Amino acid sequence: MMNKHILALAACLAAVATPVLATDFKVEEATIPEIERAFRDHRLTCHQLVQTYLDRIAAYNKQGPKLNAVLTMNGSALAAADHLDAAFAQGGAVGPLHCVPVVLKDNYNTADLPTTGGSLSLEGAQPDKDAFVVARLRAAGAIVLAKTNMHEFALSGTTVSSLGGQTLNPYDLTRTPGGSSGGTGVAVASNLAMAGTGSDTVNSIRSPSSANALVGVRPTHGLLSLNGIMPVSSTQDAIGPLARHVADAAAMLQAMAAADPADPQTADHPHPDYTAALDANALKGQRIGVLRVMFGSKPEHREVNEVMQQAVSAMKQAGAELIVIDAPELDADQLIAQNDVQKYEFKAVMDRYLATIPNAPAKTVDAIYAGGRYNHPTLEGFLKSAVSFKDGLSEADYQVRLDRDVKTRALLEKVMDDNHLDAVVYPLQKRLVVPLTELNQADRNGILASVTGFPAITVPAGFSSPTDTAPLGVPVGMDILGKPWSEAKLLSLAYSFEQATHFRRSPESTPPLPSEK
Repeated sequence: MMNKHILALAACLAAVATPVLATDFKVEEATIPEIERAFRDHRLTCHQLVQTYLDRIAAYNKQGPKLNAVLTMNGSALAAADHLDAAFAQGGAVGPLHCVPVVLKDNYNTADLPTTGGSLSLEGAQPDKDAFVVARLRAAGAIVLAKTNMHEFALSGTTVSSLGGQTLNPYDLTRTPGGSSGGTGVAVASNLAMAGTGSDTVNSIRSPSSANALVGVRPTHGLLSLNGIMPVSSTQDAIGPLARHVADAAAMLQAMAAADPADPQTADHPHPDYTAALDANALKGQRIGVLRVMFGSKPEHREVNEVMQQAVSAMKQAGAELIVIDAPELDADQLIAQNDVQKYEFKAVMDRYLATIPNAPAKTVDAIYAGGRYNHPTLEGFLKSAVSFKDGLSEADYQVRLDRDVKTRALLEKVMDDNHLDAVVYPLQKRLVVPLTELNQADRNGILASVTGFPAITVPAGFSSPTDTAPLGVPVGMDILGKPWSEAKLLSLAYSFEQATHFRRSPESTPPLPSEK
């Protein structure tokens, strides 16, 4: 049964801008390779493509389903598109992401747009230059359409902020989109942009990817520069792309990955051709560990378990050899309780970041907490804990947790070596993404990659059973985790799974506009 919000869309579509996509090109679910071919074949201009995405944002972000995914629009996007069209007419594409319209999580520094972390306490904060990876994306030809809403300061997983409010899940408007990169996840899933970026301290790229039927990449810690990214934890932070298709995620990662002199962690790492590595037959003969401890056993876990069983069966049918792994020490709840170091590091790393923003309204975490201009229901506990430490990095428990991380990395590597595994898989979330009435997304498993620094890619694994509010069902994502610097292999495995299953479907709450039909 169609959601009443979806049925009401007709009323809002009359407000959409004049149709401009005067070609036979279909924007919905388009891939980066497809738009590049359309440009070469002169079936599409950059201006047309960007305008279509802008029209979709106008129709669906604050109207229709009111997804509330976009926080700040880039008023120069069409001018940038015209510049690229002129350059294309002179000599072809300017780069591998020529006119790829992207959205950026609002903790990525942008010289032309504010970067607020979704917080009223930092409203209007304006960096003086782009983050390193933002500059890389622009140099590759990407166009920044907008900054997206996020869970404030990337500190929780339901994507609500004092500046942006609550973002809705387009597959079920009564549920959250996951988080903290939920604005990006919703925008990409709803075809408001071609791809986007997120950050992942524990789950925050992969949670919204799971909840929105997307591909989300958390790379090896140190592969992508964190220069110009609003931080949470120097130990656990990572950034990466969110996309509808594995090929697009690979293209985005390719453009973002490079050594940055300002971030020593990025030095001397391999940067293979991620797009060339994609192989539809990659699962054949691969040994894939199914991490039993990451599956729930309660009634609320049933739907995810059923979807995962089908996904694992699909991997087997694609030629993979599956090995069930018992490793109770890798239990996510245990790792969160014993390894997570966010509360110890946040104050130190955030204070250093705020010192680099010339007009930051608040210059310290203490000032943010004292000012009270943040989402209290979801952040009060964490911020109160963070400011309670005079120096969290000197706390005895902090070093104990870092030592546990070393042991956890060694254990995970031993499990993979002893079983001769190419990768391990598990549900990114044991239960479906939560309703809007809940303040936290329970039962997430992303901590394993977070505390080990190993790379993990979330891929669409299927949908729960349809309901009145979720006509397609609620998306479920599967993590594919590998050893450090194995991104090319993981992307190939993800691509093979994607090509074998084609689980990705567009949400019915954001159908094609009249101009797209």
